[in-house]
Amino acid sequence: MFTIHIQDLAHIREAARQFIDQLDGRTVIALYGPMGSGKTTFIKAICQELGVTDIITSPTFAIVNEYQLPTRPKDNCTERTAIYHFDFYRIRQLAEVYDMGYEEYFYSGALCFIEWPELIEELLPPDTLRISISQQPDDSRVVSVKEEKQG
Repeated sequence: MFTIHIQDLAHIREAARQFIDQLDGRTVIALYGPMGSGKTTFIKAICQELGVTDIITSPTFAIVNEYQLPTRPKDNCTERTAIYHFDFYRIRQLAEVYDMGYEEYFYSGALCFIEWPELIEELLPPDTLRISISQQPDDSRVVSVKEEKQG
């Protein structure tokens, strides 16, 4: 279990590096937090730390964005070539997620960042890293591991 405090945007890349160090081989990361808590901003910082040069935006309308990793990613996982960024905010039925072939993404070995995972909770792989992002009264953010889903 870990907690990362992000004082402000000037420190977000440092927080992203700390987060990458805590992945421990997990590739599916579910980010929980209210609208405006900083989920997309944090994902953007992580991707930048991994060397992604693509424009990173929330895939609210597309549902999934794919970002290309450089040939030598900084996380020493040379088999990874892409990062997938999901936003399930607009999902109304699980059938939509089945139709998009979610399993091909989630079980590909590529990093998958998922915003609004509570809408597809039952489809998340068992080893999903569940984190929450919360905004503090001083406008800083806290990133912490959520309790693991109980089977």
